[in-house]
Amino acid sequence: MTTDLNSLATALYVRTDDLLKGSPELAPWRPPVGLEPQLSDAELVTLSVMQALLGFTSERRFIRHARAHLRHLFPYLPKAPGYNKRLRKAAGLIGQVIRLLAVDTTLWSDDVWVVDSTPVECGRSRETVKRSDLAGWAEYGYCASHSRFFWGLRLHLVCTLHGLPVAFALTGAKADERETLLSLFDVEPELVADRPGQILIGDKNYFGKDFEAQLAAMKLRLLRPTRKGEPERSGSQLFKPLRQVIESVNETFRGQLDLEQHRGRTPAGVMVRVLQRILALTSAIWHNDHTGQPVMRALTAYDH
Repeated sequence: MTTDLNSLATALYVRTDDLLKGSPELAPWRPPVGLEPQLSDAELVTLSVMQALLGFTSERRFIRHARAHLRHLFPYLPKAPGYNKRLRKAAGLIGQVIRLLAVDTTLWSDDVWVVDSTPVECGRSRETVKRSDLAGWAEYGYCASHSRFFWGLRLHLVCTLHGLPVAFALTGAKADERETLLSLFDVEPELVADRPGQILIGDKNYFGKDFEAQLAAMKLRLLRPTRKGEPERSGSQLFKPLRQVIESVNETFRGQLDLEQHRGRTPAGVMVRVLQRILALTSAIWHNDHTGQPVMRALTAYDH
């Protein structure tokens, strides 16, 4: 395989199609009687990844681009409303493909994870906040890394040092990062059951005796910077360079994958657009891993 967008798309399509042939129940539900969609579910997933990697935040503009430049890969392309509707229904399938690709990398067995959260802004005007379908889930929060307030959600991410997503959650902006992390491991206990001694690296927000005791009960070792008034913690000299790793992963989502320009207006719309970007990053890392690239999180080969 070569490292370009076409080869990634082909490999992703084949992998997703094999998954659906082996587990057809993962496909979005549709009536048993009716016309078969002209764009398959595997093609839909592949198309969504190409949209994210190419940097199209507008689905209408992307479909126009695809009609002009991607016909050799997709003989049939739906109109933008149909593409949007099918994409929202495919959120469960996208989540399954993310995990399938992540497990199929040499990075999945890494014994060091980093954990952090990043804002997913959903509106700026007061009128948007008052009228949005996201009200009640989205809320006002503060991003200390960029010293700004925002209205929206937070993407909580557990990933390897190379940026491979291991677990993630989308919550309100004020959700406690510690509770969210514990909930992630409660939902998928198998993630940590076979990893005794797994190291978690987080920032100063991941603190507390009860919190660390619960992680210790899961046989997880937490490394974080020393808070004011605490005695020096082990490994503190490593946090400055590792903190840059965490911020770099977040910047990949915000800068290269346009996480905060998602254009979602409903809970389902925001959810699938965030999943779309997580899948795009996972797909690129998966493909780079299988093609022996030196930098796993490099996306520049796929953005044109």
